[in-house]
Amino acid sequence: MTTTLNKVRPLPRLAGILYLLIAIVGGFSIGYVQSAIVEDGNAVATFNNLKTNLGLMQMGISGDIVVLVLETWLTVLLFQLFRGLGKTEMLIATFSRLAMAIIMAINLVIYLAPYVLVSQSSYAESIGQTSVEAWVLLFFQLHKYGELAWQVFFAIHLFSLGFVLKKGEKTPKALGWLMLIGSFGYAGDSITQLVQVNTEQTVMVFGALLVLAVIAEFWFAFWLVIKGKVLQEVK
Repeated sequence: MTTTLNKVRPLPRLAGILYLLIAIVGGFSIGYVQSAIVEDGNAVATFNNLKTNLGLMQMGISGDIVVLVLETWLTVLLFQLFRGLGKTEMLIATFSRLAMAIIMAINLVIYLAPYVLVSQSSYAESIGQTSVEAWVLLFFQLHKYGELAWQVFFAIHLFSLGFVLKKGEKTPKALGWLMLIGSFGYAGDSITQLVQVNTEQTVMVFGALLVLAVIAEFWFAFWLVIKGKVLQEVK
């Protein structure tokens, strides 16, 4: 009965669709929204941008919530699909991705702070306009550091998942190697920015590795949607 259900349920396709949805929604909420509002080092401009784009900020916050829900679902599905190829490696991949999701949830609270400060005029009246502007920029900066923190755990997830893919008999080994190598892009980029030792050379190297990681992620998502059914046979 269990085997029959596994063959009927399109778990690989569902995982691939979830992966693509996370990339689209996350790209909007993490990438576009912040770039449209935050101006590095300029508290006044950032405050004014946020005040003008409160609706966009609401969409960004909503997008982050959606990503959190999808991440939880996807993490479970990936473990279910690949545990037969390496249970220890998939446990590492699963717990590291869950750790990433926990940091993202905490980071969401930080993300809410600028919105609350700007949308409620009582804060400016209590502590002054200049102080509110400074706090808004600070919270956005803290949110950025939170992103760098969860990327470290995502790098561990990609490394472990790539290791599983490259040793599987029915999984694309080239994809596994690309994901494994690309994971160093996330790790290197995050660590160098967190400890503020990033140089022009490290930016170029880790930027190139990040490109490989992104290619691997999209390849993985489309592979799950199109050919991931072979995973059911592994079971």
